[in-house]
Amino acid sequence: MELRQLRYFVAVAEELNFGRAAARLRIAGPSLSQQIKVLERDLGVCLFDRDRRSVALTSSGQALLAPARALLEQADQMRRSAAGLAAAESVRLGYIGWLPPDLTTRVSGVAQLHVESWVMPSHIQVGRVADGSIDLAICGVRTDDLTAHGLEARLIGADQLVAISTRKGASAVQAKDTMVLVDADTAAWGSWNRYAEAFARDTGARIVRIDDGGIAGRAFFDHVRRLHGPVINSAKGQTTQLPPDLHLRRVVNPAPYWAWALVSRRDETRRAVQATVEALTHDVGRLSLDDDRAWLPTGDPFRAAGPNPPDTATTA
Repeated sequence: MELRQLRYFVAVAEELNFGRAAARLRIAGPSLSQQIKVLERDLGVCLFDRDRRSVALTSSGQALLAPARALLEQADQMRRSAAGLAAAESVRLGYIGWLPPDLTTRVSGVAQLHVESWVMPSHIQVGRVADGSIDLAICGVRTDDLTAHGLEARLIGADQLVAISTRKGASAVQAKDTMVLVDADTAAWGSWNRYAEAFARDTGARIVRIDDGGIAGRAFFDHVRRLHGPVINSAKGQTTQLPPDLHLRRVVNPAPYWAWALVSRRDETRRAVQATVEALTHDVGRLSLDDDRAWLPTGDPFRAAGPNPPDTATTA
């Protein structure tokens, strides 16, 4: 005997019509009839007197209706209690500089989300998810990182990167005419360095090597002034206020994108974590990443790979 069979029994008992009960339950009429027969066989009693014109409860059916309703209510109460426990459970989230603007709204009633105050590089946050230091991370990630650490990633956001220049211009700049900074500190900037080197390799952009951490912030703007630009702004620097002497330039042919992934453990079993992942990503879509003019590096799990690339990247 299964709970769903009890739900079927109660529905037929309340409707006294198999067709209406099937429509209410959103299942096919023959399937409903078959499941009622299975339930009667398991219980060893006949629950309904039925012919072509009418359906009526037998005396056994009348006796079992109240206990069936009570069991279903207990099961529903258990589900509600479990949902409440999940919503009260803490989920730890790490990030590297970007969070969805509606983050709090999305997880309201789902889990107690604790956003880590430490802003760390993508590869560090990936490692923290893998070793259990945090439950989730919003960061950039590569498919080989997911494979190596037993993780999965869902698309949660995407930034179209722009170039910064000392020269104001209304027209877009060609990707091949831009520059990208690569920093000597691979511990801090390893993820960006891989991205920048791949962009230069694919487009012909010029690599400029630095050793002062100037991928973002004031030091980045100093490099733009020194180089005159246009220099591709990193994903971490997209929200930094631009000084009045510098200017944004849209990049085309191709347009560089940075994909933000919500990274979790592939074997995650905690309901609160699973529910948080679903709440944050269920209606995100592809965020223009399927556009032929959009660029993501080879190895990015969200790089378009066909007419209908998946929104979820997993490892086997």
